[in-house]
Amino acid sequence: MSGGDWSRVEVEACVADYFHMLTLELSGQRYNKSEHRRALAARLDGRSEGAIERKHQNISQVLLELECPYIAGYKPLPHYQQLLFEVVQERLAADELFDRAALTAVEQPAAVPLLHEPAEILVEPPPIAVRVVEPARPRYASAAIPVRRDYLAREARNRSLGMAGELFVAEFESRRLHALGLSRLSERVEHVSRTRGDGLGYDVLSFDADGRERYIEVKTTAFGQETPFYVSRNELACSDACREQFQLYRVFEFRRAPKLFMLPGRIDAHCLLDPVSWLARFG
Repeated sequence: MSGGDWSRVEVEACVADYFHMLTLELSGQRYNKSEHRRALAARLDGRSEGAIERKHQNISQVLLELECPYIAGYKPLPHYQQLLFEVVQERLAADELFDRAALTAVEQPAAVPLLHEPAEILVEPPPIAVRVVEPARPRYASAAIPVRRDYLAREARNRSLGMAGELFVAEFESRRLHALGLSRLSERVEHVSRTRGDGLGYDVLSFDADGRERYIEVKTTAFGQETPFYVSRNELACSDACREQFQLYRVFEFRRAPKLFMLPGRIDAHCLLDPVSWLARFG
């Protein structure tokens, strides 16, 4: 049974299999992960199905770092070969079918799904992970190969998805308060980004059990729980200035079986913030 570093041939086979599954998923087509692992194992150098699954999780981590969708069933696993990063980059630059499927997935409109019991939807937030990569070569050794699309940024600009997520959270809050026996407060939940404009730094006005106002910023994705999201300067400032009342609700897997987690107070207390753009001035 092989246990050493994966060869380029093995890594390329595993990445190709992963992209095949992800493209099927993004296209709304069914597939069986176990069947894929067994078929792939027959082509590798004595790798177990467990080793293959971990490699698939590594691919999810690389895709997250490259701001791409990933297979939700393969939770990102941070420690990976530098070679894997390079092969994933190469695949992103060359796989036109995946590119088309991913663009369609992030740009298609969304409708508000039926809301189940709040307790079935609410989950714990993911912990902040420490990224560990192989130090043998510079991490972006193949940076000359461009990542062709900013898929997650495009999804963040999908107004239909964003609006559906906000409506979903407003209904969630109404039901949450009603379940607490606070029917009057439940009727006062307000979708403020629609009624007052989107410059407040939050989207939904709700309430705590004691009647104190709760300012909710909603971030929605069709992808997995660990998918990064974009935060504006205004939202970050609001989370700081109103930290006792502010909560960010991250809604994920929205098109399949929506769930959410809550991040109370300052956003930077829960997440690693990376500056992704700067305003260039001439004076």
